[in-house]
Amino acid sequence: MDPTARVRAAAAARGLPIQIRQRPAANSLAEAAELLGIPPAGIVKTLVVKRSDDTYLFALIPGDRAISWPKLRAVVGVNKLQLPDPARALAATGYERGTIVPIGSIHDWPVFADERIVGQRVAMGAGAHGYSLFVEADDLIGAYGASVADISQSIP
Repeated sequence: MDPTARVRAAAAARGLPIQIRQRPAANSLAEAAELLGIPPAGIVKTLVVKRSDDTYLFALIPGDRAISWPKLRAVVGVNKLQLPDPARALAATGYERGTIVPIGSIHDWPVFADERIVGQRVAMGAGAHGYSLFVEADDLIGAYGASVADISQSIP
């Protein structure tokens, strides 16, 4: 199944309203934000994070911020987390890096959302390169029972 079709079907199954839009490639966060007509913070990165027991989770981080490993470890309650290599991320989600989104992932991993996305309409990966997904963050958080916490930090 086409990845964007998988995303649409999974969103519909959860009653989650989304919009998927085709978009040109961007060379930077600022360029992507300009192309999408939103601030950089409105682009949410979905990071697939590996736990030491070989299970995963999704971390939703505003585009203008970085993941805070100490904060995320504290919220998750573990001592070790890491980003998997691209092949493992693909195997864990069914999506290539740069397209990862919890919606339609081949595994229903827990979702942790940075508190800064609450109340925002955000853009994120749509399962395939050249597409962006728009969603109300609160709807996404509710549909996935996401844990909301401060899990990011300023980019140095």
